[in-house]
Amino acid sequence: MTIAIKVENISKRYKIGLAPGKFQYGMLRDQIMDAAKAPFRLVAAALKRNRTEYPSQAAGFIWALKDVSFDLEEGKVLGIIGRNGAGKSTLLKVLSRVTEPTKGTVMVRGRVGSLLEVGTGFHPELTGRENIYMNGAILGMKRAEIERNFDQIVAFSEVEQFIDTPVKRYSSGMYLRLAFAVAAHLEPEILVVDEVLAVGDAEFQRKCLGKMNDVAAQGRTVLFVSHNMSAILRLTQEAIVMQKGQLVKRAPTSEAVDFYLASGQAQAGERIWAADEVPAAAAPFVPLSLQVKDARGSVADSLRSTEPITLEMEYRLTAPVTGLRVGVYLSTVRGEYVFTSFDVDDADLYEKHSTRQPGHYVSRCRIPGDLLNEGRYILGVNASSFGVKRYFMDENALAFTIDPMGAPGMQWAEQRQGPLRPRLDWAIEAVDG
Repeated sequence: MTIAIKVENISKRYKIGLAPGKFQYGMLRDQIMDAAKAPFRLVAAALKRNRTEYPSQAAGFIWALKDVSFDLEEGKVLGIIGRNGAGKSTLLKVLSRVTEPTKGTVMVRGRVGSLLEVGTGFHPELTGRENIYMNGAILGMKRAEIERNFDQIVAFSEVEQFIDTPVKRYSSGMYLRLAFAVAAHLEPEILVVDEVLAVGDAEFQRKCLGKMNDVAAQGRTVLFVSHNMSAILRLTQEAIVMQKGQLVKRAPTSEAVDFYLASGQAQAGERIWAADEVPAAAAPFVPLSLQVKDARGSVADSLRSTEPITLEMEYRLTAPVTGLRVGVYLSTVRGEYVFTSFDVDDADLYEKHSTRQPGHYVSRCRIPGDLLNEGRYILGVNASSFGVKRYFMDENALAFTIDPMGAPGMQWAEQRQGPLRPRLDWAIEAVDG
């Protein structure tokens, strides 16, 4: 079959912090000299691009990608999975020609449509109709193509009533629906999608997944990045796993997902974040550790279904935070959510901790016994101020196993379906006929 994408040893290096002289004011002669030297700097950078090494101690630089190579045939759907900072988005930006690789080459056969950041190119003062034309042009659509798809775009977005209203008056949900509708109705040979299905409500996400499924069924080549393992399993036939800028595994999707979920997770029921795993944008929130403890208070990877489980999130605040909520997401290994809970869900706790001062904290919760079914579970964490900012999120922070010994119904050999196995109060009563 024809190769749609060929990636050979691509690497991408970024400089940490501001470039020299950034936001500094200089004299006119300095600006003229800087402009005169610019062509020579470009030539020098081009000459040494493919000679760059990977000094681990290089101060002020980070390698987002390191020697990544793979081929993708036309009509295939490839998933890209990995932790935050693994290099997934950087890889897609290189393939979409948003940024150039520091080393290596990329061959792309056909027009590329990119859904890297939903809403890029929207102008708040323009109407929805005007933004469809402008955003479509930015994404590479010709006017005739936009007009041909206009009714479908509007119908998909469900904003017909407000199509001639400036988008600055749209709700965030309306804005996202319109932005996705424009991008999803491109007709490229290659579609690159980065985590756009993580936005919007549940109904909108289902609709987006359906649209993505249609695109894949049409035989287009698709690269799809997501932390939603259910979506990855549903939409892709094969997946690659990224770790710290490197491609560490390529396999059928189910095998790749199992590898990803098993790798990098503490087997002793504990996750400790190193300093280089915490993005600068998380400040002033500094995650330290996440622990799963059994009924005796010991950190454990395997726990009994019949006994309570304690979850402890340890963190530090370097500045006061108002409205902070620290929570957990519990899901199955296939990405099906079991529940979400935050430390200030209780109204009294929310009022008491409305502003948290700088210091060292532990947020702790208890999962009652006789609740979870046997199997392997994934625990994710989130720290945010609702409607203001998400400080930190790790959707696959830690994994643990539930042992069903002593659970209700163990006298039956069959495996109980579903993630829950509650001990319910039953009564059997003989009714006189």
